[in-house]
Amino acid sequence: MAYTWDLFRQCFFVPKPTLTETNLPDQTGRIAIVTGGYSGAGKELCGILYKHNATIYIAGRSTAKYDEAVASIKKACPRSKGRLEFLKLDLSDLTTIKPAAEAFMKQEQQLHVLTNNAGAIQAPVGSHTDQGIELHMGTNVVGHFLLTRHLEPVLRRTAQKAPSGSVRVTWASSIIASMKAPEGGIDFDADGNPKVLGDPVSDYAQSKAANYVLAREFSKRLHADGIVSVPFNPGQLATQLSPDDSWTLKLATRIFAYEAVYGAYVELFAGWADEVGEAGNGEQFVVPWGRFGVLSESLKNSKKGGDLWAWCEKQCQSHK
Repeated sequence: MAYTWDLFRQCFFVPKPTLTETNLPDQTGRIAIVTGGYSGAGKELCGILYKHNATIYIAGRSTAKYDEAVASIKKACPRSKGRLEFLKLDLSDLTTIKPAAEAFMKQEQQLHVLTNNAGAIQAPVGSHTDQGIELHMGTNVVGHFLLTRHLEPVLRRTAQKAPSGSVRVTWASSIIASMKAPEGGIDFDADGNPKVLGDPVSDYAQSKAANYVLAREFSKRLHADGIVSVPFNPGQLATQLSPDDSWTLKLATRIFAYEAVYGAYVELFAGWADEVGEAGNGEQFVVPWGRFGVLSESLKNSKKGGDLWAWCEKQCQSHK
């Protein structure tokens, strides 16, 4: 019953955000990467950080979308002393990720927060990455896994000098993981590969559950280095519709969904709130609009992190 109530409170009658553009401290000297940061909640997060003088690398594949987003952000924050940069990569093509990480580390000596925000949502059955992985698992999970692994050296160096708990990797999960994902988050076949579940919603839900499980597995492995890894539920946002969604779902979304900036408040809390760094034990889960909550007992107690890590490593073997 407690889980059901908490999930309800993540969708309806959500408490007001506690960390926003109005009370975020000055970010001068702090550096962040936001995947998919040129649209939706990611763009709103970049705008908040830029307003407070951060350096933000927006990671994605579309230069045109980046240019459009930057023009909009700079117009809204003309007095900012921050910096916006483009980090070209395609999470659905693992060959692009190492070059992007290396390019970043040639330019910067620090990385304070990596926000793994981007993702494929409800792609048609049969969609896959350039490496042949089911698109949701390949983009949302494996792509971010490889990017995070390549950025571990700069994250570790930053954590050695930064305030305790302030260097973080955050991972976009979703409430749908508690409703449609398999027991424990991921359903592996006899060969240790996540099963393709056969419908866009279930495959998407499994990838969001996998991000939750992977965030906790990273926490176990990186916590000793001073890096906090935390998953978050960005909430029911109007930006999360798929072009193939039914008119009834689109109507319901218009009625019940929230503006993208509220998802940014969740991401802001996960990456920048002191409370997250103080907890820092790998057990926290950030929910709308910036507080700790739960997803499901099945995911909280999942023992599949090691298997998921091993599968991701196998997929990335040729791209290290």
